[in-house]
Amino acid sequence: MGRDKGTGARVPEQRAPQQRAADGLLRFTVLGPVRAWRGGEALPAGSPQQRALLAALLLRDGRTATAAELIDALWGDDPPAQALATVRTYASRLRKTLGQDTLVSESGGYAVRIGRTALDLTLAQDLSVEAEKARGSGDRARARALINKLLGLFDGEPLASLPGPYAENQRTSLEEWRLQLLETRLDLDLEAGAHAEAVSELTALTAAHPLRERLRELLMVALYRSGRQAEALAVYADTRRLLAEELGVDPRPELAQLQQRILRADEELARPAGEPAPAPAPVRPAQLPATVEDFTGRSAFVRELSDRLATAEGSVMAVSALAGIGGVGKTTLAVHVAHLARPHFPDGQLYVDLQGAGNRAAEPETVLGAFLRALGTADSAIPDSLDERAALYRSTLDGRRVLVLLDNAHDAAQIRPLLPGTAGCAALVTSRVRMVDLAGAHLVDLDVMSPEEALQLFTRIVGGERVRAEREAALDVVAACGFLPLAIRIAASRLASRRTWTVSVLAAKLADERRRLDELQAGDLAVKATFELGYGQLEPAQARAFRLLGLADGPDISLGAAAALLNVDPHTAEDLLETLVDTSLLESAAPGRYRYHDLVRLYARACAERDEQPPVERELALSRLLDFYLATAAGVYALERPGERVLDHFARTEYPGLTFQVRETALDWLFSESSGLLACAAQSAGSGRARRAADLLMAVVDLGESGANSHQFATAAKAVSEAARTSGDAQAEGRARTMLTHALSVSGRFAEAETEARRALELGQIADDPVSLGQVPNQRGIIALYENRHGDAEDHLSEALTAFRADGNKPGEASALCNLSRVHLATGRTASAVDLAQQGVVIYESDASGLALRLANGKYALGLALTGTGRTAAAQEVLTEAMSIFRDSRQQLWHGMTLFRLAELQLAIRRPAHAASHAEQALVILRGIGGEWRRANVLTALGRGLAGIGQTDRAQVCWNEALSIFDDLDSPEAAAVRELLAPAPVAGVS
Repeated sequence: MGRDKGTGARVPEQRAPQQRAADGLLRFTVLGPVRAWRGGEALPAGSPQQRALLAALLLRDGRTATAAELIDALWGDDPPAQALATVRTYASRLRKTLGQDTLVSESGGYAVRIGRTALDLTLAQDLSVEAEKARGSGDRARARALINKLLGLFDGEPLASLPGPYAENQRTSLEEWRLQLLETRLDLDLEAGAHAEAVSELTALTAAHPLRERLRELLMVALYRSGRQAEALAVYADTRRLLAEELGVDPRPELAQLQQRILRADEELARPAGEPAPAPAPVRPAQLPATVEDFTGRSAFVRELSDRLATAEGSVMAVSALAGIGGVGKTTLAVHVAHLARPHFPDGQLYVDLQGAGNRAAEPETVLGAFLRALGTADSAIPDSLDERAALYRSTLDGRRVLVLLDNAHDAAQIRPLLPGTAGCAALVTSRVRMVDLAGAHLVDLDVMSPEEALQLFTRIVGGERVRAEREAALDVVAACGFLPLAIRIAASRLASRRTWTVSVLAAKLADERRRLDELQAGDLAVKATFELGYGQLEPAQARAFRLLGLADGPDISLGAAAALLNVDPHTAEDLLETLVDTSLLESAAPGRYRYHDLVRLYARACAERDEQPPVERELALSRLLDFYLATAAGVYALERPGERVLDHFARTEYPGLTFQVRETALDWLFSESSGLLACAAQSAGSGRARRAADLLMAVVDLGESGANSHQFATAAKAVSEAARTSGDAQAEGRARTMLTHALSVSGRFAEAETEARRALELGQIADDPVSLGQVPNQRGIIALYENRHGDAEDHLSEALTAFRADGNKPGEASALCNLSRVHLATGRTASAVDLAQQGVVIYESDASGLALRLANGKYALGLALTGTGRTAAAQEVLTEAMSIFRDSRQQLWHGMTLFRLAELQLAIRRPAHAASHAEQALVILRGIGGEWRRANVLTALGRGLAGIGQTDRAQVCWNEALSIFDDLDSPEAAAVRELLAPAPVAGVS
């Protein structure tokens, strides 16, 4: 064995491989069973001893092995009497199979002569070398990919089933190398920030290799970075106890040091990788507008622009153009950077305000005259025409190192004559328009400040003492300002000049959105006036688009939704929106998606109220948007739930939506539009559109279980239900409360869910709504099941079954049957539980594509029933199928819960390591969704799995956390957890 230079791990000394052998050539594997192929045809390698001989020759890198060495390799110190004859017989057989040119006899021994690409081990070593080079160069992603590819070459145990001492030694070495590679890859996972995902794999590996301290160390780091400090410390306690019991030693010093760092809550340990220190920027003021004393943040932009200006000392004239909305701080940043860059431009700095945002932009020839005079040119020498002035300007700058700051430019045509033409000079340009047509320019899009930078600026103006006393109110103020520097400066200046005001007083004034823009003015500074300059230059169609787009709630809007809102085709909508982006009144969040800054949105709405005539146009625009979302979401719902009757009961839409043929594309749309969809539903509730808003919530019910949108879904459902109650629409209120029931149940708030369900059912009965009459009893049955009210659950589900059948809703009938199956299972009627679940699955399969989401719900129920009957193999199969569909459907809640059920199944068949792995994955996926009750159940299963693999200290941590949750919820499951935590009785003690 030798040291491989690729990963630092111990590997057999082999030559580096090239690519895989071509068809028709010999290939061999030793990282698993020893096998040989010629092209695609497997060759007979003979008995285990004959294959052991082949392996001994393959692992010698083409060197000759004497007969004595081979006998020693096969039999060690106890060879049979006919050992030499047997070796010759094996060699002869292999020669016939492999060919005389491959297995050769020489010097009384044998050798295998093969190409560099023929052996899997050489391929693995080459990948190892590449991985180490990638890691050394900082390309962690490539290093991880290469090591994963390398590990994929292993096919079970190396040199599997081969006899002899040589094979045994090599097998041990190769397995050790594989483990070291796994540790290296897991270390890279942690460096990349994938600590939560690594916990599951590390838990399984520590169970399989309990004395391997490096794996324990990686597990501790992964748990600590996942916010699970107590479990990380429990791993150390488990390790120390195990080493003492098995080996009589203490953990190695590195492990003990890691424990101390975790106890200290070491911040360096919590970060996957350190950030490089910012490069110092030159600081030296010059002949420019004064920089503000309280300049704050923007460090990344300062570095980027300073580095760009520094290149002007080379052979290329540097031009940087900053774009952004009014008030974002373009001029302040440009002036600040120009001061810092002065050492690079000792021959002077020129500045002009080009007044491009107003109606009277500066003429280029006028600016050139001023520049030429500043550079020492006499008035009598300044020509009259623009072209002559520009030529003289460039000639005057030749050989000089001058920085030109062109502030507030109107467009590229205005500034082209003002650009220096020689190396050593540079230009900084600010504009509300992106200079995409300015050749060679370095474009910078300036966004608002980060919350931290915004608070820092506010504090510098107001004073640290006032802000520290009311930090939360100060955060509210900068958030109300949309983190826009101009707005923050105005708000802070007003507060600084009013000593009797508290920060809370200012926050309260800014909380009123309708008054916010009026509050954000001080002296000659006003946010509204800044926006007016840009709005006043828009063409009529652009101005209409600007006004109407601002009406829609939601963080951003897609091109399709914008087209519906504006009542134009998508191509026309895109042209209008891109024009608004170019003027910095709108931002392009991603290709095909657009958003407003918060204050610009308020201004756009104010413009809509003032300028949009007739006023009904505003309501019609929002109605078209709701129609677009409802029609499109209903199509996605139909793809996910074929045969579902609820769509037949939706309100009619006037404006069409998108259609999808591919399920994956439909889901992409649903989840990318999630925030806009739910915001539209909530916004529509109070405008006489509650019925369509409630139907929209039903169409996007998948978002309520997705995790990322669960809270917003519940908020929207509550808003729609309250608005429908106010307007007296029983059907809309019933459907909205049905969705609120669902959202509360998903989050584990079962008592609140039951209260909403009762009201929803009353409303459904008043409106004679078949949708609520079926869905509400179905949900009440699940709630009762979770609360162990099995009699109530059966009554509710029987009621749901009757309602679904009366409506001809086959998928609804299947859902009730599957839920009823779980009630039968909970009450010990396992045979009927299986039968009911199978009935549900049959219905789903008759109407669905086999990948439809509801089919997964049926298989989930069937898997639970089969587990209850002890048919664990069949249960595992159907639960795995269900999990795959949930994952593909992006249903995190059900994906995580299926993993939890698989963990319970693994515990039932006494496979604790697998159970712990499944439970770990469930915890990661259910992070932030499903509620604390579900999390406690998963923690209980995880603890049982960990206890089964000897990690009892960590198991105790899980159980204590679960018990705390169950006690807080007053759940009956607490009793079972207390039994798990109770110390086992000592033998012989009564």
